[in-house]
Amino acid sequence: MSNDTSSLTPQDLEFLRRPLHGFLSVAGGPLPPQPRPVWFEATDEGTIQLFTAPDSLKVRRLRRDPRASIVVAAPVGERERWVSVAGRTTVEPGGAHDLCTRLAARYWDLDDPTRADDLAGILAEDQVRLVIHPESVSRYTY
Repeated sequence: MSNDTSSLTPQDLEFLRRPLHGFLSVAGGPLPPQPRPVWFEATDEGTIQLFTAPDSLKVRRLRRDPRASIVVAAPVGERERWVSVAGRTTVEPGGAHDLCTRLAARYWDLDDPTRADDLAGILAEDQVRLVIHPESVSRYTY
């Protein structure tokens, strides 16, 4: 079953709050787009947010053209399911380190000293928060 809307459903949010990787594509890049795996967070407000370095290629491209999309799929071994969110993206100067800390706890075992050091290294650098404001949401469940 597949359908399209302009906002995330409660079922989408439940799915997107799992520790899955999203594949982010931004406009203005090479043809065809070059998706990258990313950590992300679906918010109660229905946006998708992630963090990155303020001088990253994706930020430079988003400043020229704010369109982006993210696709998240269920892992192998589960029934087929995916959610795709596309929309205007804002680059926010605040909240990136808090987001990074939440996501690291979701994706990594921070009791592992190596992972805790990895997180400390990320937090020692400047980060910005990217927020995708959904204009189109597509989903598929088999």
